[in-house]
Amino acid sequence: MTSETSLTTVVLDLGNVLIGWDPRRIWSRTLSEEEIETFLTESGFVELNHAMDGGRTYADARAEMSARAPHHVTTLDAYWHAFPEALIGPVPGTAELVSELADLGIRLLGLTNWSAETIHHAPAAAPAIAMLEDLLVSGHEGLAKPDPAIFELLIERYDLVPEQTLFVDDVAANVEAARSVGLHAHLFTGAEGLRGELRSHGVEVAMAPAGVEPS
Repeated sequence: MTSETSLTTVVLDLGNVLIGWDPRRIWSRTLSEEEIETFLTESGFVELNHAMDGGRTYADARAEMSARAPHHVTTLDAYWHAFPEALIGPVPGTAELVSELADLGIRLLGLTNWSAETIHHAPAAAPAIAMLEDLLVSGHEGLAKPDPAIFELLIERYDLVPEQTLFVDDVAANVEAARSVGLHAHLFTGAEGLRGELRSHGVEVAMAPAGVEPS
């Protein structure tokens, strides 16, 4: 880190920032693309998944679907019971970047929307998580992005100085929520773009690490 930068901390989302996540990999074994789209539309999966990220149990979410859309329960079960298969490994270039930031002395934290019942699968899918000082998990807190309250909790728990902290997420609403509480925030589209953002804050990461294709 250069003497000119005030950036001391980077907070990273997990899903599709450090870890690829694609539940369609599970459903595509038995369903067509059209059937998957029908399930997503009729089941309210996105809303149920967000509720589980916010602390709702799978049993409770399943009971709701059983009452509202019982013909889709089997598809929901398939996702839940094969959940690790939806984790498609490290996002290209991010593990190398996390390692580089650690070597530069940048404080590294995680903030993820993730069910408390499945977060234990994450480290195996993205070993870079082990390089983080700590991980704030929405499902443990009963709060989920983009609720500004979870960012306020992040700041308080880890004694962060917002103007010295960069939050990284692949969802625009989460980025905007982070900015609303004073954090710097970057909309992640790949490791190469994040490197450029970090360099704009004076953090001396390489433009691209040797042997790694740009994201």
